[in-house]
Amino acid sequence: MEIIIQGTMIGASVIICILAGEQGTVCAALGICVSGVFMTSIVSRWRRERQIAELTMYLTRLQDELSLPELSKCAGGQLGILESEIYKLVVLFSEQRSIADREKVQLAEMLSDISHQIKTPLASITIMTDLLKSPGLSEEKREEFTDKIDSQVNRITWLIRNLLTLSQLDADVLRLKKEEVSLRELVKKACQPFEILSELKGVELSGHIGEEIRITCDKRWTTEAISNVVKNCIEHTKAGGKVEIIANQNNFATNIIIRDNGEGIEKKHLPHIFERFYKEGNRSEDSVGIGLAMSKQIIMRQNGVISVKSEVDEGTEFCIKIYSENNKE
Repeated sequence: MEIIIQGTMIGASVIICILAGEQGTVCAALGICVSGVFMTSIVSRWRRERQIAELTMYLTRLQDELSLPELSKCAGGQLGILESEIYKLVVLFSEQRSIADREKVQLAEMLSDISHQIKTPLASITIMTDLLKSPGLSEEKREEFTDKIDSQVNRITWLIRNLLTLSQLDADVLRLKKEEVSLRELVKKACQPFEILSELKGVELSGHIGEEIRITCDKRWTTEAISNVVKNCIEHTKAGGKVEIIANQNNFATNIIIRDNGEGIEKKHLPHIFERFYKEGNRSEDSVGIGLAMSKQIIMRQNGVISVKSEVDEGTEFCIKIYSENNKE
C-alpha cells in the first residue's frame, strides 16, 4: 500500500513536470521515482521481516517459558491482524491450560480423599476379620464384630454408589426422568430413613406441606437430594432441637425449605459446603462430604437451585427452589 501511494505521488509530480515542459526535470523526476519506489520496497520488506521476527520470538518465548508474555504493539494491515488473532488464540489456550491444570489438582485431591474414605473402613474390616478367627472369641463379641463389618461394608457401598452418581452427573450421562409427583409424599419418603436417627438423638423431625403441592421432577433422585439435606440438618442438631420442612408454591417455582435450630455454620464455611469432600470444622466424624454436593448437582439438573444461610448457635436453613417448566428467574 505504501509503495502504491508513494509511486502515485511521484508519478503525479512527473506528469506535472511534463505538462510544464521541463524535459530535463522529467528525467530527474523519473530517476527519483524509480529510486523512491525501490527504497520504499526495501524499507517495507525490512519492516515486514522485523515484525515477523518479533512474532516468531513471541511464540518462542511462549513455548519455552510456558507463560503469557506481552505482545508488542500490533502493526497495521494484514500482518497486524495476524498478530492480533494469534495473541487471542494464545490467551485462549493459556486459559484452557490453566483450567486443565486446576482440574488435575482437583482430581488428585479427590482421589486422595476417596482413598482415605475407603481405606479407613477397610482397615476396620481387616482387624475385625482377624479377631473373628480367634477360637476363644465369645459368641457375643462375634456377633458384635460381624455387625460392625456389615456396617463398614455398607458404608463403602454407599460411598462408591454416591461417587458413581456424582461422576455420572458431572459427565451429564445420568438421565433424570420427569414425572408429576406429590411433594408431601416425596418429602415423607425422603425423611423416612432418618426417623429412628432423629428419635435416638432426641431431635424433632416434622414436615408441613400442603396436599395440593405437586412438582415435576425425577422422584428417585429428588428424594435422594432432599434426604441428604435432612440428614445434614439432623447430624448438626443437638438433643431437644428440631428439623422442620415446609414448602410453598407459586406460578414460577416450588420452594422447599429445610431448617434446623442446631449449631449453625460459620460464615467462612458457607461458600464451600456444596463442594465435594469439603470438611468444615463442625462436620461429624462419619460425614464423607459428598451428600450436599450431590444434592446440588441433582437440583441444578432439574431447573433448580439450592442455597443456604446460617448463624452459629442459631441454626441453618436450606432453600431448594425448583422452577416451573419454561420459567427461571
